[in-house]
Amino acid sequence: MALDTAKKMEIIKAFQRTEGDTGSSEVQIALLSKRISDLTEHLKVFKKDHSSRLGLLKLVGQRRRLMRYLKRTNRTSYNTLIAELAIRDNI
Repeated sequence: MALDTAKKMEIIKAFQRTEGDTGSSEVQIALLSKRISDLTEHLKVFKKDHSSRLGLLKLVGQRRRLMRYLKRTNRTSYNTLIAELAIRDNI
């Protein structure tokens, strides 16, 4: 369920801070959000795929930790990110 290179580069271009930035919290959260939405759609079709469900829960936990870090360090960037990705602010 990995993202193909074109979609990944498109997401990175949209959320990078500077040119060449691929590892900032914003980029990582955006990439995880895309993978989470893809896995959610997969699990709607294949309800008994428990290994993918476990992977989804791990991705959600990782995104939650990154969002908590971003909220602590850069509140304005956090607010714009959750607005763009349409994620609830429940941290």
